[in-house]
Amino acid sequence: MSQQLVTLLLGSNLGDRKKNLETAIQLIETEIGPIEKRTEFLSSEPVEFVSNNIFCNIALHIKTQFSPVELLNLLKNIEHLMGRKEDTLISKEYSDRVIDIDIVLFGNFHFYSEKLQIPHTKHFYEREFSRRLLDELTQH
Repeated sequence: MSQQLVTLLLGSNLGDRKKNLETAIQLIETEIGPIEKRTEFLSSEPVEFVSNNIFCNIALHIKTQFSPVELLNLLKNIEHLMGRKEDTLISKEYSDRVIDIDIVLFGNFHFYSEKLQIPHTKHFYEREFSRRLLDELTQH
């Protein structure tokens, strides 16, 4: 597969949140592909679950030659490596997390499976913090 521009959203609400995001970004760059662009950090309240822990979020554009499913598996490995225990796909519930990495866009691809939906429409229509980060990412 040729190089694709991919939009990722990352979030953390446990531990040193900014350090968690920087670690994930370094792992993404090492394991998956170069970071083309990144936003500033943005704090947000938890969405779809109750927690006293505020999220720190960031959006990235990366280039990768991996397929959507290969990319998802690599991102899940990074989450696991960083200590994420619960996967929302398995637990069916949102909870506090050291790291969460979502694929929002993958080139012009539309991909739908039980484990992955591209584009990740919740980030466009249901989550204000996501829209703010995605708007920032698409500006010059």
